[in-house]
Amino acid sequence: MYFIISDLSKINNMYRFSLASFLRLFQRALQSELDLGNTEERIKSLISSLKHMVYEYVCRCLFKADQLMFALHFVKGMHPELFQDNEWDTFTGVIIGDMLRKSDSQKSIRDQIPSWIEQERTWAVASLKISLPALYQTLCFQDTPLWQPFSRSSMCEQDFPTIIANRISLFQQVLVVQAVRPDRLQSAMALFACKALGIRELSPPPLNLKRLYKETLEIEPILIIISPGADPSQELQELASVERNGEGYHQVAMGQGQADLAIQTVKECARNGEWLCLKNLHLVVPWLPILEKELNNLQPQPGFRLWLTAEVHPKFSPILLQSSLKITYEAPPGLKKNLMRTYESWTPEQISKKGNISRALALFSLAWFHAACQERRNYIPQGWTKFYEFSLSDLRAGYDIIDRLFDGAKDFQWEFVHGLLENAIYGGRIDNYFDMRVLRSYLEQFFNSRVIADSNFRGKKMSRFPYSISLPNSCNILDYRHVIERLPEDDKPDFFGLPANIARSSQRMTSSLVISQLRILSRSVTAGCKFDREIWSNELSPVLNLWKKLNQNSNLIHQKVSPPSERQGSPILSFIILEQFNAIRLVQSVHQSLAALSKVIRGTSLLSSEVQKLASALLNQKCPLTWQSKWEGPEDPLQYLRAVVARALAIQNWVGKAEKQTLLSDTLDLSELFHPDTFLNALRQETARVMGCSVDSLKFTASWKGQIREAKLQVKISGLQLEGCSFDGNRLSENQHDSPSVSSVLPCYMTWIPQDAHGPYSPEDCISLPLYTSAERDCVVTNIDVPCGGNQDQWIQCGAALFLKNQ
Repeated sequence: MYFIISDLSKINNMYRFSLASFLRLFQRALQSELDLGNTEERIKSLISSLKHMVYEYVCRCLFKADQLMFALHFVKGMHPELFQDNEWDTFTGVIIGDMLRKSDSQKSIRDQIPSWIEQERTWAVASLKISLPALYQTLCFQDTPLWQPFSRSSMCEQDFPTIIANRISLFQQVLVVQAVRPDRLQSAMALFACKALGIRELSPPPLNLKRLYKETLEIEPILIIISPGADPSQELQELASVERNGEGYHQVAMGQGQADLAIQTVKECARNGEWLCLKNLHLVVPWLPILEKELNNLQPQPGFRLWLTAEVHPKFSPILLQSSLKITYEAPPGLKKNLMRTYESWTPEQISKKGNISRALALFSLAWFHAACQERRNYIPQGWTKFYEFSLSDLRAGYDIIDRLFDGAKDFQWEFVHGLLENAIYGGRIDNYFDMRVLRSYLEQFFNSRVIADSNFRGKKMSRFPYSISLPNSCNILDYRHVIERLPEDDKPDFFGLPANIARSSQRMTSSLVISQLRILSRSVTAGCKFDREIWSNELSPVLNLWKKLNQNSNLIHQKVSPPSERQGSPILSFIILEQFNAIRLVQSVHQSLAALSKVIRGTSLLSSEVQKLASALLNQKCPLTWQSKWEGPEDPLQYLRAVVARALAIQNWVGKAEKQTLLSDTLDLSELFHPDTFLNALRQETARVMGCSVDSLKFTASWKGQIREAKLQVKISGLQLEGCSFDGNRLSENQHDSPSVSSVLPCYMTWIPQDAHGPYSPEDCISLPLYTSAERDCVVTNIDVPCGGNQDQWIQCGAALFLKNQ
């Protein structure tokens, strides 16, 4: 049990536990007075109570986002009997049914998989069938009426067909959900962990400082690990005033030049048995060993308590982490709590200044806008494409702007608010054009004269705030707090303009994150360790075996290709020949690096620094930089190798078609290319040659209405996928609560036409959606105008995007 919890520091440096604190828990479990007569029963009940104690003790030191990962890791370590051979490896993606031969084209695989399973899950189900054939037999997927309710259920992990649920284990149910309905995988994993550990819910009951205080000792500092934006000092002060009658509580905010003062105060408080809180230790990490030394030499009075607060820091001192009692303190999620925090930080005078009602309304808009920006981060990459550090300082700066603008007697100028918030304060943190579009759309929605009427307006008419929330016609802070208290506890997706089925997308993202953390935990080595043949052989065999399997039926490794000559052919043909040349070179260079690694493991060659770098990246489940520099693919090495070989094989067909000049008359799939954006550019150059005009005078367009009249050259593209809304080929439509999170898009024609030509759709009916290479939304291929029937803001806020399907 102790080794299971000590693994956690691989995920986050702050998650460290000392043997001493673990033994204290062990003693506490032994002291529970249970007289059950016989020793067997007593041992059983002791084991179970120790398990629950350790689980609770560790969970309160973890951030909420990491609790599911710990629960599964704990179950895997404590109950290996719940998993049969290969099941865990299939779940974490270490073994994958890679016997899918190239001859099994997508069509024939699709025919083997029952029709009730969605198109995009075909590969997942096929590889489950190969990795765990016995389980697949038991499932009877052919029986459509049996599985139909499961495939449509909004809580499918609880709606397994009864006869099947009785035949398969709890963990096998998780594997089925993973293959067929990944949009419920997070819930399925949580349900499995709760049942296996015999607990009601994953998160232990919330721990306030008052209850924690009962467990504290004068010799053990209490470290509160805080998430950005959370501050426990208020609660600590209240606790001190109750427990100490407001006397003998000191705090020092750490920063430059505070070190000596801190040490001096520690000594005084220990001598007098008083409380001391040292805040923000993450700002003074190099000084922590000095603090440790002091703490070791203290002989404190029984009343002494040392409270420490720190944000996560990768170099935080492990000794201090192990020797302290830790809890995490994070800002509670949700729009309502966020607004409450803002309105608790503002004073009544700040709201009612000058008795100006529109100023009070503008502040409510600011608080809502700030909350929406922060809470939208729970839906990465569909909300924002990455985590932006919107913080309290942004809110303060926004407050100052509104405060200043209402100072003058002039009419209020909204452009100032839009410009400053968009270009400097909030927008200054954003570096993605499409995220910027979302921010701009929010600003226009919340800061305008419709929502916040002019101050000379004294009618009884209410201001029109979105989401049918009616705001009070007053400057009293309590009236606004009442509005906030009436909001629902759980966020409605439409508060952010997100689609109703956003939970399905965020479950997919969360569960894939948890699984990649579990892969890191299952490694027996830490980065940068010395060469150990046995460990390397065990840990790296999945990568080496996969590479061998992938290249079984093809001669990519030995294929000879000459570098493309500078012939004046068509740009498209030149591109495809170059793409093939680079593909084969990439496969061969990956092969050379893995062959060198394999020789080192077998002992037929010496360890070089290149092989050491390669191995340490692979041991950390990261894709080596030498590979990524040749082609930026998936971060996970196993997926990277798969993607490389799939594309290298597919490119051969493109070359054949291009040489026969049938490429443009065929339906193409851009996900088969390493550089789809360059292909579209080659199409642009060729179009410019055919039309005899400059490349700059062409614009990109796509059509779902059939061929485009104005186009000289066009390609038919299939295999696009859409997230955030649905598209039937005519116009976008909103996702319903039970729509799938990702839907396939009908094939379309793509082409380049002159700037002044009319495209297939009128500009005001279109919205430009990004086309990314993958669902992670890292790399943009192009932007496509999609018909949406007006109301652009709605489609901007729902985070709609297209991506190429996963090979």
